[in-house]
Amino acid sequence: MERILLVEDDSTLAMGIEYSLKNEGYYVDSAKSAAQGKKLIDKNDYQLIILDITLPDGSGYDLCKYVRKNKDTPVIFLTAIDEEVNIVMGLDIGGDDYITKPFKIRELLSRIKAVLRRYSNKKFEGILKSGDIILHIIEGKVLVHQQEIPMTPSEYKLLVYLMSHPNMVLSRNAILEELWDIEGDFIDDNTLSVYIKRLREKIEENSSIPSYIKTIRGIGYKWDKEVGGK
Repeated sequence: MERILLVEDDSTLAMGIEYSLKNEGYYVDSAKSAAQGKKLIDKNDYQLIILDITLPDGSGYDLCKYVRKNKDTPVIFLTAIDEEVNIVMGLDIGGDDYITKPFKIRELLSRIKAVLRRYSNKKFEGILKSGDIILHIIEGKVLVHQQEIPMTPSEYKLLVYLMSHPNMVLSRNAILEELWDIEGDFIDDNTLSVYIKRLREKIEENSSIPSYIKTIRGIGYKWDKEVGGK
């Protein structure tokens, strides 16, 4: 699952956010200052950084600029200031979104998922290749051993989601939210199991011993091969 850095000096707020993110299956590192944040950014690769604007040793704006000089990691600002000029400033220096305090945790989680989805689609624009599978995103076409494989919209979206997160453990809840209502139907846990089974039958050499889609018991699934783009 995605790894997130949270830079927030309010210990109570940070603890609540970290707890909620971990419950959603994210890996979370926390920092209470810009200096701590820089050290973690230099040391680790993150899929998302959440920045408080007001930090004890500087500004979240400056830390965002530091991120933009070195990495393409998406940034969400946490701010107690909802004035338009401050919001525009944050977006202009490279922030991807902002959320004004106080906020509901479900709103923050929705913003996080939206930003991660945008970056995932941007990263893998065009073609995905993994083993003997080639996925043409724009055309909506899947080739296995150079043979086009017909898929339902939900099967296709599931495949794109898995391949866009290679070697990451994806919780069943995260996958269900991604597939939610794609065909106008409620998708429950049992339906997800059916989709996984059907997808394996279409792309695996032996669906009973899958090499692409691995089950992570008690959690969800993982695309267990490297993925390249074009």
